[in-house]
Amino acid sequence: MKITARCHCGAVELSAELLDGLDPSRCDCSFCVRRQAAAVTAIASSVKVIKGADVLSTYSFGTHMAQHHFCKICGIYTHHHRRSDPTQCGINLGCIDGVHLLDHEPIPWTDGINHPSDR
Repeated sequence: MKITARCHCGAVELSAELLDGLDPSRCDCSFCVRRQAAAVTAIASSVKVIKGADVLSTYSFGTHMAQHHFCKICGIYTHHHRRSDPTQCGINLGCIDGVHLLDHEPIPWTDGINHPSDR
């Protein structure tokens, strides 16, 4: 499934091919639990920043393998490259065109707290 996602202000736009369609989850690691955004899984090589690469900011911590991307203008998290599987990216479900978040509730949680730290 191909999607288009945008930040709140529209400065950042990306396209991606989803791995499992619109099958969102939330993570309870120390960062994601604070961010509180549900994400869907995209094939990392398919994620293309169509507009706004110059206004994307990246945050990483710990092993610095996961890269979390945000719009510098409106602050919205758009996507992240996963530490658990570098061939995958998480795309913020709330940024995907035509998606109504409440249609996907309840959204399951993944166990990010106990993610192995040696990866």
